[in-house]
Amino acid sequence: MTKTSRDSRMLQTFAMLADTMVDDYDVVDLLQLLVDACHDVLGISAAGILLADDVGDLQVVASTSEASRLVELMQLGAQAGPCIECYRTGAAVTVASIASVPEKWGAFRDSATAHGFGAIDAVPLRLRDTTIGALNLLRVEEGPPDDFDVVAARAFADVATIGILHERSLRESELLAHQLQQALQSRIVIEQAKGVVSFTNGVPIDDAFQIIRSYARRNQLPLSAVAARLVNRELRIGEPDADGLPG
Repeated sequence: MTKTSRDSRMLQTFAMLADTMVDDYDVVDLLQLLVDACHDVLGISAAGILLADDVGDLQVVASTSEASRLVELMQLGAQAGPCIECYRTGAAVTVASIASVPEKWGAFRDSATAHGFGAIDAVPLRLRDTTIGALNLLRVEEGPPDDFDVVAARAFADVATIGILHERSLRESELLAHQLQQALQSRIVIEQAKGVVSFTNGVPIDDAFQIIRSYARRNQLPLSAVAARLVNRELRIGEPDADGLPG
């Protein structure tokens, strides 16, 4: 592939990535597009992406082949290998000769060589000081990576990170909006309940609220739940008695 055609395919890839990152997009689809681009555009033999789950354990989420997936799973099983090192340090790890890795990476070495891989580059998925995973690029031939491929891989990793964090931000925003809407609806029901108690007991609105709150606390019930029962006429409470308890 000529430099011009490769540059053109890089631009096309980023354009596709931008089109993919719209509302309701699937993160796995985005990451699969990234690893496929590493294989097709950069000429990487196999590529895979691992992400950290809620407890910090790495999980394979996208891979170009079963061979690379097996290698990555071996790394996870042994908790030793380039992708683990990359994730823990937040720095890129290049292994020009898998056959020469330290013995502590022996399980990774054996699995990788069994599948015909000679070199690997692990690029962190990182935003500032937070590392959320790693992009792993496996090559059949031993030796250092092409400088262009390194820069491009880092760009792909950055896109992946932005996409993942954007999706998480959307989820959190949707959750916050849902919680806010629930709070607003609960407030409306509470206001209605205050009117019900005020009318049935002939007391001011402020006193009505104190009666509702006292009942909820005594019975260890959510204020909104008590209010809903009052509005639906499923509950009737009166003014506090001599002991200060609502009737």
